[in-house]
Amino acid sequence: MRFQKFISTILHPIVIPTLGVFLYFMFVSQSLERRLQLVVLGLVFVVTYIIPVFLLVFLKALGIIESFQVSTIKERRIPVLFMVAILYFLGNTILNFPTVRNLGFLFYGASLSLICIYFLFAFKIKSSLHLVSMGNAISFFLILSSINNLSLLPMIIVLLILSGILASSRLYLKAHTPMELFLGFFIGCSSQFLLFYIL
Repeated sequence: MRFQKFISTILHPIVIPTLGVFLYFMFVSQSLERRLQLVVLGLVFVVTYIIPVFLLVFLKALGIIESFQVSTIKERRIPVLFMVAILYFLGNTILNFPTVRNLGFLFYGASLSLICIYFLFAFKIKSSLHLVSMGNAISFFLILSSINNLSLLPMIIVLLILSGILASSRLYLKAHTPMELFLGFFIGCSSQFLLFYIL
C-alpha cells in the first residue's frame, strides 16, 4: 500500500502541471533563456501547487471538506471550480511568452477538462482527477510531436506506463472504480485534442 500511496502522491493532479512544464522545457523547447524558463516553471508551481494546497487547508479549516483527499462530489465542487479559473488564468498569462505559447494551450485544455468534470457532477458522476491530469499531459505531447515533427515517443510511452501504474494504484486504494479511471483519462485526452482542433 505504501507504493500505491507514493505513486498517487508524486503523480497527484497538482503535481502534473509542473512536471509537464519541466518535460516541455527539457524535450520540446529550449529556445527560452534559462532564467525565463525558471520564471515560468516557478509561476506554474506556485499557481497549480502552492495555491491549491492553501485552498484545501482553508476549506478543511472551515469544515467544507473532511480530508485533503476530497473524495466525494460535494467536496470536489469548490476545488474543481477554483482550478478551472486558475488554469484558465495561467493559460492567458503564459500566452504572453510568444516562444512558449503552446504551454498556454496545455492549461486551456486542462481547464476544459475540469469544466467537463464539473458538468458531470450534476449527474452524480465522479471521474479520476489523477487520470484526467495524465490524459492531458499525454495528449499535449502527442499533439506537439505531431505538429512539430518531434521524436517524443519514448517520453509518451513512459507517461502511458505511469498512467497504467497510477490507475492500478488508485484501484488498489479503492479510490475509484475502473469506469471513473477510464472516464477521467478519456476526458483529459479528448479535451486537449478538442482544444487543438478548435483553436
